[in-house]
Amino acid sequence: MKAAMHMPVVLAVGTVLLLQGCSYAISSAVSRNADRSLTFQQFQADPPQFKGKTVILGGIMAGIRTLKTGTTIEIVQKELDYWGKPRRTVRSGGRFLVFTASRLDPLVYSPGRDLTVAGEVTGTEEKGLGEAGIPYPLVRAVEMKLWPREPQARDSPTWLDPLYDPALPQDKFGH
Repeated sequence: MKAAMHMPVVLAVGTVLLLQGCSYAISSAVSRNADRSLTFQQFQADPPQFKGKTVILGGIMAGIRTLKTGTTIEIVQKELDYWGKPRRTVRSGGRFLVFTASRLDPLVYSPGRDLTVAGEVTGTEEKGLGEAGIPYPLVRAVEMKLWPREPQARDSPTWLDPLYDPALPQDKFGH
């Protein structure tokens, strides 16, 4: 009898967990305000034209710089999938910078990690060596999603012998 009373609670919790696992990377409140018609190519061509607009972008982190006022992250742009996760492809529209007022840990937000960000376009920032600075589009982060690390792929498959027992003594030929 008691199990039947707890069934609606168990179903409700299960449904919430399932929906949370299948939700978009950025909250719906922020996603509603984003300009989804704006492509990265348009944004990259003339960032000041879109100043103040909210965009959702993502990619692979290429570098991170901690400042007194916050953190700047350099991202290699990648197309986002249905859930807002950057796709693992060789294609990229270029690079952009994300500024957040939070001081992020460079060991957690490290190069090679996938990041999805919703933010407000603020213009450009010069980045590069010496006087040959390149103007990178700059976004002030409103919300970010750091994705779990992808498992390393193996170059060749590893086959295990189902009859192999490491506890048995073996001769010089592995038998």
